[in-house]
Amino acid sequence: MRDQMEQHQSWLYLIFIGLGLALGIGAPAFAEPLEQLLWPLLGMLLYATFTQIPLLHIARSFKDTRFIAALMVGNFIAIPAFIAFMVIWLPLSPAVLAGVLLVLLVPCTDWFITFTHLGKGDTARAIAATPLLLMIQMVALPLYLWLFLGKEWFQLALSTELVSAFIGLILIPLVLAWLTEYYAQRYKTVERSVQCLGLMPVPLLALVVFMIAASQVNSIVGLSHVLAQVVFIFIGFLIFAAMLGKGLGKIFKLPAASARTLVFSFGTRNSFVMLPIALTLPSAWQAAIVVIVFQSLVELFGMVAYLRWVPSKLLPDA
Repeated sequence: MRDQMEQHQSWLYLIFIGLGLALGIGAPAFAEPLEQLLWPLLGMLLYATFTQIPLLHIARSFKDTRFIAALMVGNFIAIPAFIAFMVIWLPLSPAVLAGVLLVLLVPCTDWFITFTHLGKGDTARAIAATPLLLMIQMVALPLYLWLFLGKEWFQLALSTELVSAFIGLILIPLVLAWLTEYYAQRYKTVERSVQCLGLMPVPLLALVVFMIAASQVNSIVGLSHVLAQVVFIFIGFLIFAAMLGKGLGKIFKLPAASARTLVFSFGTRNSFVMLPIALTLPSAWQAAIVVIVFQSLVELFGMVAYLRWVPSKLLPDA
């Protein structure tokens, strides 16, 4: 059941986004209060997602040094450098730029594994690398945003709302997930609970995108010009990510399956971990929310294309 949901998740999210947009347009008075339910739902989503990451086994990440080196160089050096080169030429507003940076600078730690598996990558290495990716991005993201956006973002980052969102929606679910995994190794009932939680991320994420679409549809209509600005950035990023994965796979002399894993890591971004941060920004920065949600939709369709193109054309078996 889990495999079937993950295989068809792109279409499931698209359907729920459509339902949310329809509700927001047809019954805005009913849709607006849904935003209050978004926060606990996001907390549940992130907790369920984090329990599927082997947080207790971060040492496994370092076993394949060539693969990890390629993964780190791509995600935390090459991609930020590419984004810096790309956005410096574009006349983006600070809010749109913040959304682009929030969503593109950090690698995915959940459905990256799913798409790696479906795209004939090395799933075991993907699973082993996710705790390391998560830990590094938590430290690197504030530094990146300060370098890109300067003192204004630094002041926003220290705001009570954003710090509270980070602690309540990212740090606490992360600690709870670690404790859950710790006790799952000792008690069968907890282990079975973790297996059940593995079914939750896809339906919870579908509900999240439904609520965001319903409660933010009026903002999206007002910011349609923003989508036209960023759609080519996101498509260009997906093309660059695929080429980067292939190139680093050759440089580090990785087998085809490991190189495919690089491609799916570089192409998928941590949009719904960054969403709580964007939701706490002042109203003048509301475009960042629209950018992040829109990127996730572009990315999902990009992954459908990746699944056909990467294993058969870009990185076929020798």
